[in-house]
Amino acid sequence: MTEHYPQAEQFMASTHEVENQPKPLENYNLYLADKALQQAVEREGASWAYSDLIAFGELAGKKESIELGFQANKYQPELRTHDRYGHRIDQVDFHPSYHQLMTTAIEHGLHASPWSDPKSGAHVARAAKYYLHTQVEASHGCPITMTFAAIPALRHQPGLFEEWAPKITARQYDPRNIPHTEKNAVTIGMAMTEKQGGSDVRRNTTRAYPLTTEGSGQAYELVGHKWFVSAPMCDAFLVLAQTRSGLSCFLVPRWRPDGSKNPIQLQQLKQKMGNAANASSETELRGALGWMVGEEGRGVRTIIEMVATTRYDCMIG
Repeated sequence: MTEHYPQAEQFMASTHEVENQPKPLENYNLYLADKALQQAVEREGASWAYSDLIAFGELAGKKESIELGFQANKYQPELRTHDRYGHRIDQVDFHPSYHQLMTTAIEHGLHASPWSDPKSGAHVARAAKYYLHTQVEASHGCPITMTFAAIPALRHQPGLFEEWAPKITARQYDPRNIPHTEKNAVTIGMAMTEKQGGSDVRRNTTRAYPLTTEGSGQAYELVGHKWFVSAPMCDAFLVLAQTRSGLSCFLVPRWRPDGSKNPIQLQQLKQKMGNAANASSETELRGALGWMVGEEGRGVRTIIEMVATTRYDCMIG
């Protein structure tokens, strides 16, 4: 006797009925769904940001926002060392979703709001927004955090701070690979780690050679390598290098003041298990121009505020 099958199953149009799978977690308010975060914001003195955090939580929870995170990690950054004419460009290309995530973060002040609008609870409100946005996608938080953390480091050098701070704190995102003098807004990266100088950066061999006068605020050229430079498309980097007095900190832009390309040469991008949407590179400095930030020989002390802030944001994310 032939067993009877419904017409749809007979032609294998349907194999089973899904009964116990949840619906996609999207189109909800990330802030209102997090009671612990709401209580922390209230307790730590940022209740004034309540309406703003609700609006940002609504944005972060949208289906379209969440999809940006998936797209940015699926289509990972690609390195182009030269253009079609053979000119060195050291360009990292990102999927449009990554740029949209960066735009959202910067326009909402995740990179600088406590510096541009300091008040009680400002850091708490900013941290809450950062926490919400890392739930959409965490990798882009690396350049956001480094840009945020550059301000206290640059305060060690008032002249550089005066020049760079307005563009660092601007709520605009400009990813173009052009001199910072042609931009209204910039992002800042960091370069410390070397092959032999990971957990102990005192072993770093990158050297800085003074162009004229030595010391704080003066121009140097850096020669060496960096084993792990996160977000190499930033407009400038705080870099550790050796001088006669020891490890010092330098601000090294991607472009020189005369508009020529600073010889910061990207060797390859890291293949990573996580943090995939963010580019991390091995980099060589071949006489890269930079200015000493803070006291000579106290580079770790100068940059430590940036490192500490970056690690704090990583723990939040």
